[in-house]
Amino acid sequence: MTTAHLSANNGGGEKYGGKEDRQQEYQLRITRTSEKIKLDGELNEAVWQGANEATDFWYSFPIDDKPAELSTKIKVTYDDNFIYIAATMHDPNGAIIQTLKRDVNFWSGDNIVVVLDPVNQKSNGFMFGVNPYSVQMEGLLTGDTGSRGSRPGSGAMNDRWDNKWYSKAKISADSWTAEMAIPFKSLRYDETKTTWGINFIRTEASDNSFHTWSHVPVQFRSVDLNYTGALIWDKAPKKAKGNVAIIPYISGSNFKDFEEGTPTENNLNAGVDAKIAVTSSLNLDVTINPDFSQVEVDEQVTNLTRFNIGLPEKRLFFLENTDIFADFGNSSARPFFSRKIGLDDDGNSIPILYGLRLTGNATKTLRVGLLNMQTKQTDDFAGQNYTATTFHQQVFGRSVIKGFFTNRQAYEDKEFSGSDYGRNAGLEFNYISTNNKWQSWAGYNHSFKEDISEKNYYFKGGVRYRSRNISGLINYYEIQDQYYADMGFLNRLNHYDAVQDTTHRIGFGSFFSDINYTIYPKKSGKIISQQFSLFNWWVTKANGGDFLERTNSISYRMSFRGRSSIGARYSNSAIDLQFPFSFTGDEPLPAQRYVTNNFRLEFRSDSRNAFSYEAELRYGGFYSGTRTGIELETNYRVQPWGNFGFKFAYNDLQFGELYGESKLFSISPKIEINFSNNLSWTTFVQYNTQAENFNINSRFQWRFAPMSDIFLVYTDNYLVETDDMVDDFRIQTFAPKNRALVFKVNYWFSL
Repeated sequence: MTTAHLSANNGGGEKYGGKEDRQQEYQLRITRTSEKIKLDGELNEAVWQGANEATDFWYSFPIDDKPAELSTKIKVTYDDNFIYIAATMHDPNGAIIQTLKRDVNFWSGDNIVVVLDPVNQKSNGFMFGVNPYSVQMEGLLTGDTGSRGSRPGSGAMNDRWDNKWYSKAKISADSWTAEMAIPFKSLRYDETKTTWGINFIRTEASDNSFHTWSHVPVQFRSVDLNYTGALIWDKAPKKAKGNVAIIPYISGSNFKDFEEGTPTENNLNAGVDAKIAVTSSLNLDVTINPDFSQVEVDEQVTNLTRFNIGLPEKRLFFLENTDIFADFGNSSARPFFSRKIGLDDDGNSIPILYGLRLTGNATKTLRVGLLNMQTKQTDDFAGQNYTATTFHQQVFGRSVIKGFFTNRQAYEDKEFSGSDYGRNAGLEFNYISTNNKWQSWAGYNHSFKEDISEKNYYFKGGVRYRSRNISGLINYYEIQDQYYADMGFLNRLNHYDAVQDTTHRIGFGSFFSDINYTIYPKKSGKIISQQFSLFNWWVTKANGGDFLERTNSISYRMSFRGRSSIGARYSNSAIDLQFPFSFTGDEPLPAQRYVTNNFRLEFRSDSRNAFSYEAELRYGGFYSGTRTGIELETNYRVQPWGNFGFKFAYNDLQFGELYGESKLFSISPKIEINFSNNLSWTTFVQYNTQAENFNINSRFQWRFAPMSDIFLVYTDNYLVETDDMVDDFRIQTFAPKNRALVFKVNYWFSL
């Protein structure tokens, strides 16, 4: 039995007559089975012989106007506990993967992925994928995953989310098969719904193509929830019984701080996390005395701006439905940024007593979030209580009205402070057209602090258009001088004065626009796309004030079938430096206007090859001087067990005799060995001259049961200081800063 699908004569692209509502054209019926299914990748159970079948996949990339040449067949069934998926992929070219490590570089190899939208509102969903070597990937999706090649919004594609599910794949001579069992406990769904949104995506690495069952136009990502087909249940699945997960942990550490000269510290710690399904679509996360020792060390980067950089969240507790809290403001102004909770500005852990986090769908069109966390009082920090509430109400199809309130309040000596607090509240509207081409947004939020009653707000507005060949956006946002976000991230607001050694807050308005024209060849060949782009960015002081900064650029990128690409960009920029600033430690650059021209060339090789690389060259003006920059990233892959990588960044800043020069290096070799899908060892070294830090991090991980791990982590930091020249030799001091050995064991109990 097969499913409803667009006929080959009708075509799949929007110019070939495909309908916007894919669920009228693509329907897959699922019926219950009483047969026990063994996950071995064999597909020899009787239920698979008679189950309805999703087949006749379409190309989604690099073309979208014809059926996929390689056959893909998907069947589904379910029982009281799981939804089962069986997939058969014809593949005479042999399996290609990047690593045996879960989630890592998953989309750069062969795989099969199921996208599920259980509430069927095209606003949020799940993706589960497996490759021919049984390596898993799972993630969360929002209703705006963006255009192909663009950066998705906050939390739009969150593959750092992990949950408990099962799969097995098997490779044959000219094909490979896979079986998946996804527990209803891992999903959030509406018990009354008999129709879910669903799509299947196949990545075929041999020719760098994506195939989808329900057709997705080439300009959008294949996981886009707007183009799901319909999974029609014979009976709506009931709420999973006993949907509670308890994850206790125990950890120990040996830590030595050489800079402070304190005795070695030995610590033993224990705590527990829990995931509780309040309803089938609403989840409560609880953490007591959490420990984040399994978090990977942040990548050290060279910062050549005058402002701070936001690093990504990696802690599991914050990841499910992260967009409910994080998708406000924009990348330069987030009123909620979870790294502000339990981490200081250097990424060091601040002890947390407890955390509660309720997220999910309260109704089929209303998503809600509630968070409360309490940190411990220490000798260096007052205790802090963090609260956030938010809602996303879906209107007009896929559009959303959303609002939030956050509160950070000091808690010291068993009392809340009446003056040490920071609060924010706001409303936003995000419009998305039913055909996915138009998007617009508007928002306002306000901050509240003791003795501040003016210039304490932020607003934004913009519009975006995306078609097959033309895309563009216009966006404006403005941050006032006294707008604060104690639970958020703000960029470009604080200006450092190197002469007075002080910081000044300057509110600003930012106008941004770009337009892109992309050419997709009509016939499949070596070149899969060419893109021409114009970019304009203009910054003034708030309330229509004086000029601060602008950049105008033109760029071109050509992408090839083998995942390689070449690109070039020319930019003309002007900056009114408000206060003296130094990049070299010598005489600060004076506060005046600087006009510069810059050129950037970048190349990325074919990632399917055992040896791959990315290279970038920059040259041009930099304030009163010049900047020469080189970035190189290489990787040698031994399929499937090993990756040996190396990152190198070099920036040469020349400002002349008075203002000095600076040569900044960042070197990061990395070794990843996968003994199996569940046993890995990763070691990397980071040397950054700007941070004057040399770091060694070595991490062993054994996933001895589903979502249950043993970690052993060794980390070592050294201070590297450059002294004066002695007899034409530059002398460097290499001294230990701190060293730690950490172990952690956690186990996932499903109740």
